[in-house]
Amino acid sequence: MKDGFLFLGGDVTVRSSDVIGIFDIEECSVSRVTADYLNKCQKSGLVRNVSEDMPKSFIVCGSGVYISNVSNDTINKRARNDTI
Repeated sequence: MKDGFLFLGGDVTVRSSDVIGIFDIEECSVSRVTADYLNKCQKSGLVRNVSEDMPKSFIVCGSGVYISNVSNDTINKRARNDTI
């Protein structure tokens, strides 16, 4: 990823260099390890919902976890293109 900004949805933009991973929430939520990780982050106050709509992805950043209604494919394309 280039060092720019990545639009996650709603009014949230993060530095591309802060992104650790972009995941499909439906595919990953069946994993117990992922569910435990997200629950731990939620309890620690590290999870931020960027929209009230149905979540499609979660983005792990150095600063926390973002739950987004934008698909992981779309966010990945934005990351590759470094567009907002």
